[in-house]
Amino acid sequence: MTDPTTRVHDLDETELLARIFPLLPTGPAVVVGPGDDAAVVRAPDGRFVVTTDVLVQDRHFRRDWSTGYDVGRRAAVQNLADVAAMGAHATSLVVSLVVPGDLEVDWVTGLARGLAEASAPAAVVGGDLSGGDAVVVSVTVHGDLAGRDPVLRSGARPGDVVAHAGTLGTSAAGLDLLTCGAAEPRDGAPDGGGPLHPYVSAYLRPRSPLAAGPAAAAAGATAMLDVSDGLLRDAGRLARAGGVTLDIARSDLGPDVVALLPAAVQVSVTTGDDGDPDRALRWVLAGGEDHGLLATFPAHVAATGLPAPFRPIGVVTTADDAPTVLLDGEQPDVAPGWDHFRP
Repeated sequence: MTDPTTRVHDLDETELLARIFPLLPTGPAVVVGPGDDAAVVRAPDGRFVVTTDVLVQDRHFRRDWSTGYDVGRRAAVQNLADVAAMGAHATSLVVSLVVPGDLEVDWVTGLARGLAEASAPAAVVGGDLSGGDAVVVSVTVHGDLAGRDPVLRSGARPGDVVAHAGTLGTSAAGLDLLTCGAAEPRDGAPDGGGPLHPYVSAYLRPRSPLAAGPAAAAAGATAMLDVSDGLLRDAGRLARAGGVTLDIARSDLGPDVVALLPAAVQVSVTTGDDGDPDRALRWVLAGGEDHGLLATFPAHVAATGLPAPFRPIGVVTTADDAPTVLLDGEQPDVAPGWDHFRP
């Protein structure tokens, strides 16, 4: 049993790594795993997909809201979704971790468990460990295309159907519920225990439809990306990359908006802001970190059935010099989503 009062500064680096390594998953692509100077991973396709992201304490997560388990899951999922958006399966992860000395060792091992649960059957094959003033988690994921061409952001063409897999607005709803005090992060359960509110869970522990990425590639998706910064902002990236306009149908987003209305009412009652009827719609259009997949498919693919769980939410229209995103043919009156360098 681990003493929950044990801190990182009570162990040396070797002892801390000895607590972490047994928790990490391995996989069939691994030739040499953690413990050597570098890992060796098979790349049977002859190519590999690679992506990396970083989570910084008090910028991307708060330790009073998030357990180590939460942060581990989140750090893995946001990278795994990027690999899936290329149409690939993840094979291995490399994790770099900065931790302050007074951090509980249980928090660190919880992070390892969260990484392991979210990333399996991909393997965590190594990384780096350092001390610092705040927790920083950097994850790099490698993926296998299995002989297929990667699905790029730039492939959308007029006449394609715009489709989405996953949830929209749930993470943003969870963040607002936490921020205003309408919900608590958890019920006192230990690492791995469940938060009280499902939207808080969506924020702290996002789940991405990872298998839908390779399925979309196999079905002939022309463009795809992970929705991490909000539907409008990320749809705009597809539009600009392909030189096209994406027209999103408000009616196709209706079920998402309706599902979020009770949470929007909770926030309004808690904050006293009863004059914000569009809060739920704004979560759906501009909320990020649900890590669903946004893709475009040729019309004939959509006519015969999109791969599950994709559903149509719009169409690709003209190719022109001013690519943009429209909502029912008009410019949406909603801020487009998250930008790291804007208030």
